[in-house]
Amino acid sequence: MDFDVLVIGGGPGGYVAAIKSSQLGLNTACIEFDSTEDEKLKLGGTCLNVGCIPSKSLLDSSYKFHQLKDGLAEHGISAGKPKLDISKMMDRKNAIVKKLTGGVSHLFSHNKVTSIHGKGKLVNPTTVEVTDNKGKKNTYTAKNIILAAGSRPINIPSVPWNGTSVIGSSGALELEEVPKSLAIIGAGVIGLELGSVWSRLGSKVEIFEAENSLLPMLDRDVVKVIEREFKNQNLNISLGCFVKGSKTSRSGVSLEVEIEGKLQKKSFDKVIVAVGRRPFTEDLLAKDCGLELDERGFITVNDYCQTILPNVYAVGDIVRGPMLAHKAMEEGVMAAERIAGKKMEVNYNLVPSVIYTHPEIAWVGRTEEDLKNDGVEFKKGNFPFAASGRALAAGDSAGLVKMLADKDTDEVLGIQIFGNGAAEILQQGLIGMEFSASSEDFGLTMFSHPTVSEALHEAALAVNKQAIHIGN
Repeated sequence: MDFDVLVIGGGPGGYVAAIKSSQLGLNTACIEFDSTEDEKLKLGGTCLNVGCIPSKSLLDSSYKFHQLKDGLAEHGISAGKPKLDISKMMDRKNAIVKKLTGGVSHLFSHNKVTSIHGKGKLVNPTTVEVTDNKGKKNTYTAKNIILAAGSRPINIPSVPWNGTSVIGSSGALELEEVPKSLAIIGAGVIGLELGSVWSRLGSKVEIFEAENSLLPMLDRDVVKVIEREFKNQNLNISLGCFVKGSKTSRSGVSLEVEIEGKLQKKSFDKVIVAVGRRPFTEDLLAKDCGLELDERGFITVNDYCQTILPNVYAVGDIVRGPMLAHKAMEEGVMAAERIAGKKMEVNYNLVPSVIYTHPEIAWVGRTEEDLKNDGVEFKKGNFPFAASGRALAAGDSAGLVKMLADKDTDEVLGIQIFGNGAAEILQQGLIGMEFSASSEDFGLTMFSHPTVSEALHEAALAVNKQAIHIGN
């Protein structure tokens, strides 16, 4: 055998699995292709190259521009009319990506992981065929194989990409100028984040969503606050509508959109298709390798990411569950640990999610609808950031914290946050939930003052009608 562990895919799930495997004393190699037809990828996968990291760079840069332009007057700060240099903003984003992807290469070298460039295909339980960019094929063998091929954007026939006026999420991170008008198809995580970026920079943004409700994974009382805030930010979101067709011209793109049963024509300079992602499992499995894809293109695994082939594991976006980098990373670690004979598990009940708009949206655990459907009696507490001294002092007081707890045991079952710093505040709640904390435990914990994290403390107190700074 050439290796103890051979990983196909160098994204968050793959590179973490490779590093962990090597740290556990296993001779490890990681196979990563240089690009796909719609995404330019290197080590680090979608997340580092065209996803999590570059989008957060633009989100932060665009928010700073927005603050300078519209958000500092109440603080007594006037800076005149700010000048936007998109080229420099993109250069900064690209430099961050380069630093982090180069960091993965350094980590491979430091941890003695062999890096193989090409497209990997599972031939049989111990053999992988690798095709490089020139079409040359090589085969490698390993005692254990971890599949971590990731995902790619979904294209829709009614609005095909052309790489210029109609683009996917990756292209939306490479625009060279701010479009005057911008349509985004899809009001999920990607659509809302990209809409926030370009709206702040000056685009007139309209988002079209097929679902009849915004963010159906959240409780409706939280969503109402989110909708009100997005409306204040001039994010025009149309729900329950379908884009039936598109025509491109030199002047832009014309969309045929069905809204409330009526077909409307709308024109835009640019269109971003952000309707989600699908597993990148095309040509990953040889016909007789022993594995098959399900009807949606995923690989079936058990709770430990092990396939029906005992020495083959699959992690990240190509298996069940949310397509999140941190979920893929933990699965990568679990697969490596399991191969090494250890007993690690992933708690799939506590996978946190974040949308990096401003304010941020973050949640973990169960919703009211989940609990009602399962017949679980619960109690709840809300605390608005408008009652937070720290949030008011920062001039950033939109949103709330919501906590759900079991009616009898008081164990915290779910937390949803919309507000400044929501992603970081959620981690505090998540740590407690990992140890089965009760809302009383959170309420009895001392939080430093003044902090926005106190909103979590007050929401926990409100669960048992003991909140200090709001009425119960």
